[in-house]
Amino acid sequence: MSQERNVDESPISPIERRNSLEKHLQTRPDPKDLKDRHILLDTNAAPALQSAAQELERQRATDSLKKGLEKRPDREELIERNILPDSNAAPALQGHQKELEKHMRADSLEEKMKHRPKPEDLIKEGILNPDEDPTK
Repeated sequence: MSQERNVDESPISPIERRNSLEKHLQTRPDPKDLKDRHILLDTNAAPALQSAAQELERQRATDSLKKGLEKRPDREELIERNILPDSNAAPALQGHQKELEKHMRADSLEEKMKHRPKPEDLIKEGILNPDEDPTK
């Protein structure tokens, strides 16, 4: 089952070709728009020098990145400065890990508060003076 395509192979008249070209030229984007969309290079250099200028710019950016990476602090220093978390968990789990640690600390503190001696007991044992009673 082959489908035949009907292709118009009739010659185009010079007038139709000119009208078509004029129509396309009218909708052609201006050079500023092409430069904004990075289609044309935004440079004053001669076309023969544009690729060399572009390569130099790329090399400058590469050198700048290399210098920045050389000065980059290592992981241990970032952990010491509290920039990175001290965790071996996957990044997607670190938020949950931090939340769990927070709740564990709160539970531990609450448990310790339940077993805290009363001010009266501390006064009896001589740890607090009677005038230091926090309940008064």
